[in-house]
Amino acid sequence: MNSLKVLCVENRKEYRDALKTLLQAAGYDVVSAATGSQGVSALRKEAIQGVLMEYELPDASGIAVRAEMKRIKPDIPVLLFAGLGSQTPFLLRFFDSYLRNAERPDWAFQDDA
Repeated sequence: MNSLKVLCVENRKEYRDALKTLLQAAGYDVVSAATGSQGVSALRKEAIQGVLMEYELPDASGIAVRAEMKRIKPDIPVLLFAGLGSQTPFLLRFFDSYLRNAERPDWAFQDDA
């Protein structure tokens, strides 16, 4: 199976591990990073086809990291992963889409029964 390779940039290990597990279960090849600089480095080295990224990173804002990623690969989709509430409309101007960390994607935790 030739799966898409996605980059998951999330500073909290438990979220990063959970996202990696969910994305792999959905058939994606996952590269993980804990900081914005690690994410940018992975994007330069790997054949990444999409990014799921936390906004609040320890070394940079999500907007700054997203801008650098788009400079490297202008067409790469960068999705924001955060619980932002009222800030979401403002931040969506900088990202291709978002997934709130309080939401569960439709494909996650599906029963096989």
